[in-house]
Amino acid sequence: MRVLVVGINYAPDLIGVAKYTTEFCESMAAWSHDVRVVTGPPYYPDWSIPREYRTSWYVRERSNLVDVIRVPIYVPAQPSGLKRLLHHTSFLISATAPLLSAALFWRPDIVFVVAPSLLSAPVAALAARLAGAASWCHVQDLEVDAAFEVGLLRGSATRRVMATFERWILKAFERVSTISPQMMAQLEHKGIAPTRLREFRNWIDTSSVAPGSRQTRLRAALHLGPDDIVALYSGAMSTKQGLELIVEAAATVEEKHPSLKFVLCGNGPARSTLMEMSQGLNNVRFLDLQPLDRVSELLSTADIQLLPQKAEIADLVLPSKLAGMLASGRPLVAMAKPGTGLATEVDGAGLVIPPGDAAALAEALVTLAADAALRSRLGAVARARAEQKWDRTSILRSLEREFMTLPQCAPSHAARVPQPATSMRSIEQITTGSRRRPDETGRLASGRSMRPPARSLLSAKERP
Repeated sequence: MRVLVVGINYAPDLIGVAKYTTEFCESMAAWSHDVRVVTGPPYYPDWSIPREYRTSWYVRERSNLVDVIRVPIYVPAQPSGLKRLLHHTSFLISATAPLLSAALFWRPDIVFVVAPSLLSAPVAALAARLAGAASWCHVQDLEVDAAFEVGLLRGSATRRVMATFERWILKAFERVSTISPQMMAQLEHKGIAPTRLREFRNWIDTSSVAPGSRQTRLRAALHLGPDDIVALYSGAMSTKQGLELIVEAAATVEEKHPSLKFVLCGNGPARSTLMEMSQGLNNVRFLDLQPLDRVSELLSTADIQLLPQKAEIADLVLPSKLAGMLASGRPLVAMAKPGTGLATEVDGAGLVIPPGDAAALAEALVTLAADAALRSRLGAVARARAEQKWDRTSILRSLEREFMTLPQCAPSHAARVPQPATSMRSIEQITTGSRRRPDETGRLASGRSMRPPARSLLSAKERP
């Protein structure tokens, strides 16, 4: 099966949507599907493109069996509402040529678009139609609603126009998926038929992120004592999380509870403001985002995981960091209204407090800090929930099976012909650079399309 993926965020960005798009693509490729992704350069959460990726042209690379086409985009240093719109518009414009080229010459079996960026979805739907491929839109954030709720966009007339545009886009796809039942209900309310909706939740590799000793190298590097109780936030630092509430809670408890320490790990536009707010507080530490091979250690450093969220975006997003927090086997303190998706996921695995309430956050942290048995009990529930509902392989295999139910993705009789099993590259692969991999005996030759391949006319610079 040939899968064409469209998403503005991809590795080497470490967090957020990029992590899940990358792991989805790499898993599909590892399972012998041909995967091509059209994406932008890395920039998140710093909103800055690394020097080695700065170019005004297309760049093509091969990463973990995935063909990656990076398109030039505008990335604002300070992302306001209008600048974000221009940012997504630049991706739409730049992604059009490689998308249509892939549709006409590479001939995918399915076109899978990740929102954000929803603005690129119409071209993805057109590409699917031109290729005769299945079309699938995966909604990580209800970005239009979220933009208005947090004040990035304003005006009732503008909101009506954007809502109409969003509904029109989503209805163009055969399947629309999202990451929680509550967000599925939001999409159904927008007019998407339930028969076309699927839940495709985020995940965590529960074998690589697991409960570990709290006495980590990171704890020592941050000058945290063995008896300190560490409350950790790890993720992007932007305006929508309400991270200033963590600093306010730290100021509240510093004098009476000196062993309660706060670690804010991440990067983003709000970091400098948070650091200014924290001046003079001895119980707050800042840490840059950690590489993937240190995520488990980072999460184990914590005694309590922090998940702030603004009330305005409840059920418009489900924080992607939640899966890792649960897998760490540590209790959570989450800001959420009762009945929301986040509150439901955290129930029994931590304490749920009202959004925007720094005093409630401080009180919850003091309660957990004083009760090791409670922390242990809630952490055990968190780990069990991660294994039951958030396991990476189970979720992605389920999505793969959904793909194969679509008529455009059903394997042909020819694709079922057994081939000799081999783990080596064939002469064809070496001499032609073919992406097709040898198939194991009796397994679907799922990397093959039912359409004849043709060479793409897209010009692209090859990354060394």
